[in-house]
Amino acid sequence: MKELDRLDRKILRTLQKEGRLTNIELAERVHLSPTATGERVRRLTRDGFITGYMAVLSPQKLGRGLLVFIEVKLDRTTPDIFDAFAAAVKRSDDVMECHMVAGGFDYLVKARVAGMEAYRQFLSEVILPLPGVRETHTYAVMEEVKSGSSLPI
Repeated sequence: MKELDRLDRKILRTLQKEGRLTNIELAERVHLSPTATGERVRRLTRDGFITGYMAVLSPQKLGRGLLVFIEVKLDRTTPDIFDAFAAAVKRSDDVMECHMVAGGFDYLVKARVAGMEAYRQFLSEVILPLPGVRETHTYAVMEEVKSGSSLPI
């Protein structure tokens, strides 16, 4: 895999902020020809630096105003339980992210739901029945101070 140069980094920073730019607009921003820019974007995609494009949606407008983080402790930490838990979490549309973590609990789940009533239903119908769940602790977000997915480049 080729090392990223200054122009590759500039392309990645620009696309990370504005993924809908046309190739011509991107070329103007990074001061390259459209052909060279397109070749670099194709290479960056082929090499796995660019993994996709998406629109950032308003959770409030879509009725998903409550953001919660849930610590999940499992009753057993065996490969079959980990696999079953991961497969079950992947089936839930309410779960935005789920991370196996080191520390005082096993998984950290990030979910968006309509409100507290929807969260109670989500907890009882989705999280608690998951394979191996022994205990949960929920943190409801009162204010999103910083939210985003941009990586420093």
